[in-house]
Amino acid sequence: MKFKVKAIILTLATLACLAATVALWFAMNSAQLDYEEVEAIVNSSETVTHRNKNGSGTYNTYEVTVNYQDKIYQLHNCHDSYSYVPERKVKVYLSNGKLYANIEGVKTSSPVATVYFIFLFATFGMILGVPIYLSKQREKERG
Repeated sequence: MKFKVKAIILTLATLACLAATVALWFAMNSAQLDYEEVEAIVNSSETVTHRNKNGSGTYNTYEVTVNYQDKIYQLHNCHDSYSYVPERKVKVYLSNGKLYANIEGVKTSSPVATVYFIFLFATFGMILGVPIYLSKQREKERG
C-alpha cells in the first residue's frame, strides 16, 4: 500500500476515534445516573502508601470501609482518608450494589464511561503513534 493511502486511512481513523471520544464524553456527562443518596457509618479509614513499580516515588490510595444496612462496603472513589472518621455518619451514593464517595464515582463507573475511557486512551495513542509510524514509513520508501 502506498504511503499516501496509509496516511489518509490512519488520519481518518484517528479523526473518527477523536470524534467518538468527544461524543462519548457528552454521552457520559448527560447520562441519567441510577443511584441513591444514603447515609452510612464509617468503619475504618486508612491511607496506604505504595511504591511506584520503577522505584522512583510513591503514591497513596485510600481504603475506607463503611457500614450500610448492617453490611460492610468498600467506599469507592475516595480522595482522602481524613474526611472519614470512624463511627461517624457520612453521605454516600449507592449504585449497582456499590457505595461511592461522590457522584463522579458513580458517573465514571458507568458502562458509557468505560467505553469513553477506552476511546480516550486509544485516541491519545493514535495521536502520538500515527505520526511516528508514518515518518518511519516515509523513510522506508525513500530508502
